[in-house]
Amino acid sequence: MEVNKPVGGKLFTRTFLALFTIALIGMFFVAKRYMYGLGAVTNLNDGFPWGIWIAYDVVVGTALACGGYSMALMVYVFNKWEYHPLVRSALLTSMFGYTLAGVSVLIDVGRYWQAYNIVVPWYSNLHSVMFEVALCVGLYILVLWVEFAPAVLEKFKADALHARLNRYIFAFIALGVLLPTMHQSSLGTMMLMAGYKLSPLWRTGFLPLLFLISAITMGFAVVIVESCLASLLFKRPLETPLLAKLAGVIPWLLMVYLVVRVEDVNLRGLLPLAFSGGLQSDLFLLENALFFLALLILIYPSNQRNPRLLFAAACTLLAAGGLYRFNTYIVGFDPGTGWQYFPSAPELLITFGIIAIELMGYAWFVKRLPVLPVLEPIQAKM
Repeated sequence: MEVNKPVGGKLFTRTFLALFTIALIGMFFVAKRYMYGLGAVTNLNDGFPWGIWIAYDVVVGTALACGGYSMALMVYVFNKWEYHPLVRSALLTSMFGYTLAGVSVLIDVGRYWQAYNIVVPWYSNLHSVMFEVALCVGLYILVLWVEFAPAVLEKFKADALHARLNRYIFAFIALGVLLPTMHQSSLGTMMLMAGYKLSPLWRTGFLPLLFLISAITMGFAVVIVESCLASLLFKRPLETPLLAKLAGVIPWLLMVYLVVRVEDVNLRGLLPLAFSGGLQSDLFLLENALFFLALLILIYPSNQRNPRLLFAAACTLLAAGGLYRFNTYIVGFDPGTGWQYFPSAPELLITFGIIAIELMGYAWFVKRLPVLPVLEPIQAKM
């Protein structure tokens, strides 16, 4: 039977206090943003109304938080219950990633005091992809907190409430699969609205499909990275046998992704543009080279069983997926002559502060709540 326990240990370590300091600096600039407006802390402009808070904190950040989604697909849709020990920790990273992505949107929205209009029926535009993304992400945040609630209920031994929640948890699991499928693909659809302003290297009708596949593969990769880092930092046995089996799924997804991506560019006659030089061309080649490198490592079963190569491949895949999304929203976007954007120092510090809060939250939860599974001795030898 699967058993989860807190890892325990000292919470207020030097690393935790350093993260707390970074978070405080970030929150200082958040306060300044709310007091004096976006112009006081950002380099956003009419040409680039979306900057790093949307491109990284939301578009990349939610993909990095797709571990819970990917594991739900494996365990509950494809009935691969051997991966269930990885679910709770994946849910935790998803919960924090999506929650802080939602916070980032509220920081980025100019008229934040009108954010409640999203749920006001007579203001709802049912034909808007942005409305669909906002609604799905908001609902998914609630779903993730409900799905993670059993860990809290176990901690406080609320057995009756836990049993009651288990009667309805299947509905939340179903939503936990449906909602990310909708909004991760729609994050690609949103950039189709940019039209000619988006470089042809990224402007394609396959954007929704490519965003969805990359989100699923990044979800698997982040589960591997999180498990390896947790084993290293908390001196736990490696979960190599389970992670190696999980890694066997990734090459198939990467092959589908790369065939669609490269053949789409080829059929539209854009290969000369891809090799034309310049920032867009170079980053296009880099992003796809990283995807191919991850595939090259993981396609061999022996590499999947090697913890170092497995970790390196997962990190490479996260870099590839993150760069693809960042390129689509920032590098490949050209609003016209005279418009430029590079994030200001306060923008970056707010992003670093949000990341620091996520890392602190993860440390607190795994040390105080039954999140990580108790591993069998046989796993400790591998």
